[in-house]
Amino acid sequence: MSKRSFRTALAVVIGSVVILIAIAGWFVHRAFAYPDETHDGSGTEVEVEIKAGMGIQQVASLLADKHVIDRPTWFRLYAMWEGDTTNIKPGKYLLKDNQTPAQILKTLITGVKEVTTKVTIPEGKNMLEVFAILEQARVAKAKELEAVARDKEFLGRHAITGDTVEGYLFPDTYDFRIDEKPRAVLERLITHHQEVWNDLLSKHGRDAAKLKDKLQWSDRDILTMASIVEKEAVDPKERPRIAQVFINRLTQPTFKPHRLETDPTIRYGCEVPQQKSAGCQQWTVTDRLHRAQLDDKDNPYNTYQHEGLPPGPICNPGRASIEATLQPDGSDYLYFVAKDARNHVFARTLDEHQKNVQKFMH
Repeated sequence: MSKRSFRTALAVVIGSVVILIAIAGWFVHRAFAYPDETHDGSGTEVEVEIKAGMGIQQVASLLADKHVIDRPTWFRLYAMWEGDTTNIKPGKYLLKDNQTPAQILKTLITGVKEVTTKVTIPEGKNMLEVFAILEQARVAKAKELEAVARDKEFLGRHAITGDTVEGYLFPDTYDFRIDEKPRAVLERLITHHQEVWNDLLSKHGRDAAKLKDKLQWSDRDILTMASIVEKEAVDPKERPRIAQVFINRLTQPTFKPHRLETDPTIRYGCEVPQQKSAGCQQWTVTDRLHRAQLDDKDNPYNTYQHEGLPPGPICNPGRASIEATLQPDGSDYLYFVAKDARNHVFARTLDEHQKNVQKFMH
């Protein structure tokens, strides 16, 4: 090879190396600059949900699909360089479309700060009222909660034999996450109910066994009676006596037919079940009960027309009403009527009761 050819070849090689070095230098520069490059956006907030179990490649692809970053491969390599591929926390993020990759990654490894809200579920609310409270507090949508509450598979998994979760949503004050999953919300309420229930049965096991033996009741039947006591009692001191009145109506041979005859059960049958009788369809929730509702045999919750307990709980009772049902006061009263906004007057005979009605209802 001539010197001239050698020099030409050497120049080509050197030139190629220089170009490769330049290109490599450019890529290195771009790679180091990438984390701090602002994404081309207008500052619009974009919701991005990182789900548990997502790998860095899935995360980077999702961010690119949401137009929060460019070059998902670079983002993945950047996260690998920082050693943060497994530090990204699941959650719903609000990311701006003009942030830098470094800002995005820092946000994802810091995680979403949980936003919670304190919600009080009062005693005696039916499930639709509970769901309205939860929706008002932005915990979950009422319709979505109701759909889960009526889901047979969900009910079966929690050993609830009725058509809904009614009675098993324990009234208390809770800290819930905003926009929580409906199933998680209901599971928490049901779990708390079960904790209280088990505690009461451990304390009043003999009383529960006595009720079950005398009336052939199940746990659900006891809960149903407790829900009626919850709706009828205002003064806490009256709960055991009201429970006893209803038990007497079901057990005393002289009180026939064995009907509970309580308005709240009729109202429940007209408010909550999906299938409503003709009598219920003529009634509005804010109205008082009329003869069409009182005489309505098609309403299975009408305890003026049907003997025994209604098909299930009519609200979600608190601890005191459950305990009062387990430990009624042992009196022999069969009737009661409200004498004021808080208290009732009780009677043993129908004649005595009618006199009380005349005195306090007119």
